[in-house]
Amino acid sequence: MNTYSYSGDDFKAVLCTDKWKIGILRFSERFSRLCVWERHLETHEAFVLLCGDAVLYTKDNNGNVTEIQMEPAIVYDVDIGEWHHIVVSKDATVLVVENSDTSKENTEKVIIDD
Repeated sequence: MNTYSYSGDDFKAVLCTDKWKIGILRFSERFSRLCVWERHLETHEAFVLLCGDAVLYTKDNNGNVTEIQMEPAIVYDVDIGEWHHIVVSKDATVLVVENSDTSKENTEKVIIDD
């Protein structure tokens, strides 16, 4: 049995297997506001709010933005190719689950605010 935790800022993968990885996402500059859109071209990504507040933004291919106020213990599944970004409060912790091969090579990003 192993246990993993992370209490730092930003995002850190804490457990990686050959098929998936689990990370902890916490407050940082890039998660403090809607500043970038990201989409994974080959994989889903799931978010679970553990504590604090978080807003998950998604955008469809027509540019329509949806703002989802996350609730604790609900799994939010971002589909393959769906644009998304998350904004969290300073006291938030979010569990992130994605395929282990999710990487810069199969992810697109668009910066909307420097």
